[in-house]
Amino acid sequence: MTEKEKQQAGELYNSNDRELFNERIKAKKLCAEYNAVECNDFQKRERILDRLVALRGENTVIEPNFFCDYGYNIVVGDNFYANHNLVILDCADIEFGNNVFIGPNCGFYAAEHPIEANLRNQGLEYAKPIKVGSNVWIGGGVTVIGGVTIGDNVVIGAGSVVTKDIPSNCVAVGNPCAPIKTIEPVSETEIAEKPKPAEKKPAPEEKPKTRRIEIHRID
Repeated sequence: MTEKEKQQAGELYNSNDRELFNERIKAKKLCAEYNAVECNDFQKRERILDRLVALRGENTVIEPNFFCDYGYNIVVGDNFYANHNLVILDCADIEFGNNVFIGPNCGFYAAEHPIEANLRNQGLEYAKPIKVGSNVWIGGGVTVIGGVTIGDNVVIGAGSVVTKDIPSNCVAVGNPCAPIKTIEPVSETEIAEKPKPAEKKPAPEEKPKTRRIEIHRID
């Protein structure tokens, strides 16, 4: 097996492998290009994201700076928003559902290093996937560790460290992160049927007001 095949299989692999190294360099260059785009050039951002991530849905907004390892292991659903300084170490699959909102300074780390120092020093590591469900709000400064699944309709409190699976329909906080409150489930049907705000009709154009000025001649 190649080191990349070991990586994707969840086995111990050498992250210094040339193939993997070159793929990381390619992703880092695209991230640097993305982060340098003018803040109002949304089309260029989208073009770079299409080259970087494996798959993304409609309405994807990732505020710079954004960093990832490979990009091709990242899948993003519809209506995705991530605030500044998102870091995704996607040496394994990292998947986000629909309607996911992420606060600033958050990290999703699929990489896991051995406890034995002699293995770490050789550049050996594991890769474990991360899955985030739909209708999820993740507060600022949250860290999500490899091998974790976060369910649907979940709120993760700011500053939490998610080391174990989080079930659907709950608020979870802390280090390690754990559920503290249940949330009423929201079905996809209810979300789809949510009435859209009425469009405002444009105000009729006002005719310019004129003033009559009388000029009196003074001899």
